[in-house]
Amino acid sequence: MPTAEETFSRVYEAYGPALYRFCLLQMKHPADAEDVLQEVFIKRLYQSPEFDSPEHERRWLFRVAVNQCRDEWKRHRRRDLPLDTAELVVLPPEEREVLETVMALPEKLRTVIHLHYYEGYAVREIAQLLGVTVSTVKMRMKRGRDALRERLEDAG
Repeated sequence: MPTAEETFSRVYEAYGPALYRFCLLQMKHPADAEDVLQEVFIKRLYQSPEFDSPEHERRWLFRVAVNQCRDEWKRHRRRDLPLDTAELVVLPPEEREVLETVMALPEKLRTVIHLHYYEGYAVREIAQLLGVTVSTVKMRMKRGRDALRERLEDAG
């Protein structure tokens, strides 16, 4: 049986960057994202169920991250992510404008857009992660894409 340190190293190496990117885009502040990420990994080490597969583990981690971000947002309204901090999110330069536009979306739209386009989750999986219906996810994705299109056209 692996030690807690071995488990932490394996899980962090496999999922840490994607979870941090998600938390940073949700929280809009590196310190807050790091706090949320720390809570996610603490729960993984000490409160997680047995996982059937790596994908089951990944879904569980993102579900915990979604909930932790929501809890943190309920506790405090956070300031916007400074543009120089956004560079911490590793993306090609041509995606920078899109990233900034995604970050400006309301939380519910930003979350589904990020989970689908950046993390590769299907609509049904996003619905399960967020605890909403498939039609709710589809509606949020449509509204998010419409908002992105409108804002990018206005900017261009």
